[in-house]
Amino acid sequence: MIKIGVISDTHGLLRDEVIATLQDCKLILHAGDINQPEIVERLREIAPLYVVRGNNDKGDWANEIPISLEFEIEGYRFYMAHQKKDVPKEYAHWDFIIIGHSHKYSEEKQEGTILLNPGSCGKRRFGLEISMAVLEINRQHIDIQKIVLL
Repeated sequence: MIKIGVISDTHGLLRDEVIATLQDCKLILHAGDINQPEIVERLREIAPLYVVRGNNDKGDWANEIPISLEFEIEGYRFYMAHQKKDVPKEYAHWDFIIIGHSHKYSEEKQEGTILLNPGSCGKRRFGLEISMAVLEINRQHIDIQKIVLL
């Protein structure tokens, strides 16, 4: 079993509650809108990081971060992008699609693929809750936990 922290839209703010939740995670996925390179550095101190660039990530530091990523964890195939428009229309190739941008948590299954948006765990915007997700996976089991902060 591997525990994975899934966050997005930190917008320059890495909350203490987020750091505390990520401490037990073996991997971290950040679906963009980081806004400061220090956030990436701090997350990498906690656990290995998969990160994509969001629409608000600007500057030389952000140019090194890809718009989308494909990777595999415990035999599950992942695709991650900040915006849904950057996700291919055909989902069947992946087990998980991770996106951000909307600041609103969502979790659904389409064509056998889990689409997960952890919401925003940075600055509160649009009156939405502050949220993130934790995945616990192995080849026989997937558990997705929504975590609402504050």
